[in-house]
This record gives sequence, C-alpha cells and structure tokens, in this order.
Amino acid sequence: MRIASDIANEFNEFSINYTNDMIACVPYYMFLIDEMTRDLPEDFNPENILDLGCGNGNVSAKVLESFPHASVTLVDASTEMLELCKGRFSRFSVEPCHSYFNDYPFPENSFDMITAGFSLHHCNSEEKQQLFRKIHTALKPGGIFGITDLMINKENSSHPELLQDWKAFVYKSFPDGEKWEWIMEHYDAFDKPDSLEDQLLWLQEAGFSDIECSVRENYWTYLRCRKL
Repeated sequence: MRIASDIANEFNEFSINYTNDMIACVPYYMFLIDEMTRDLPEDFNPENILDLGCGNGNVSAKVLESFPHASVTLVDASTEMLELCKGRFSRFSVEPCHSYFNDYPFPENSFDMITAGFSLHHCNSEEKQQLFRKIHTALKPGGIFGITDLMINKENSSHPELLQDWKAFVYKSFPDGEKWEWIMEHYDAFDKPDSLEDQLLWLQEAGFSDIECSVRENYWTYLRCRKL
C-alpha cells in the first residue's frame, strides 16, 4: 500500500472505506466526533457552521443531528470526499468548498460554529497559529470552535510509547501489518502534530479565552473554544 503524492490525492484514495478505516485506525474516533455536540450551552443554536477538513462528513453529520436547519460550509482539499458529502447531505443546506485551509478566505464574523475533526495535524506549527487567528476572526461573538486531534509533538519523549499503543490498536483490526505500514508512511509524510500545551497557548494568543479540554485520552484530545 503506497501513499499518494500529496494530501488531496491521499484522501481521494482513502475515501472509499473512510469511516470504517478511521474507526479501526484512530483510537476514540467516534467518541471524539460525538464530543463536538456533547454538553453544548443550552442557548447555543448555530445557523452557520464551517467544517474544516470535512472528509466524508462525519463531523457535519453529528452536528446536523443536533442542528438540522443549520447551513454548513464543507471545506476539503479532496474532491472525492466532497462528492461523498454532496450525496450524504442532499437533504440539508450544505455548500461544498474545494480548498486547502491556507486558501480559504475565512470571512469575518460569519460562523456560529467551526469544527476541525482530525484535520489540523496536516498543518505545521506556524500554519496552526495563523489558522487559529483566522478561525477566531471568522466566528461571530459567542461562536464555538471545536477541534479534535492527536496532540503530541513528535519529539516528545512519550511519542514512541504512543506509537506502540497506536500500533497495537490498529493490529486488532488489521493483523497483517499492511494498514499500519500505510498509516506510518502517511504519518511521516503528511502529519505534523503539536502538543496540547502549545496549541492552548496559540489559541489564547489568537483571542480565545474560554477554552475547555473535555477529553484527553493518551494524547487523543478534544478542545472546545468560545469567542467571547
């Protein structure tokens, strides 16, 4: 199993069995996706939502369960993923947008909710800092940014142990080792995770002061940030 030449082509090829593969390859995947709508403020009723790196729409599907009348902008670099979303959300108000994060305009004060489910690890540290500032600007006052991802720097002394635990998890579903080999090729080529501590600092510097870390399972993390 070989990785593609860039991240868009990589996920074009990965789109066929995306959800099942993510559940089998990413610890706590559905639990962390569910966290996007768990324990939201009672008065929170978003009308405009932005899903960054929407993939096949698993995060948007969860959000639309709670807010079916919301309009959702789906941003992804993979045309195949966006095509899947078009069919999946044909009954809802969605706008697919083929774009890399750095190219998306992030209109000011436009969204009540912005989500990033296992997508921002494709950005390096500087790109994350820029994105957090753009996300804060694009949210309306009172808006919520939900982010779930692996949050550990590859230089962290605990990183090798994390990889061993992750490998054991993947081998339960794919014992021949081919899937794990592909994951590590992808991880080395495209993934740039940063620590929770760094990202908390960058979110604060971007303007977020109401930040909650509600899930932290072996570096698999969910953060909820509100623009005051």
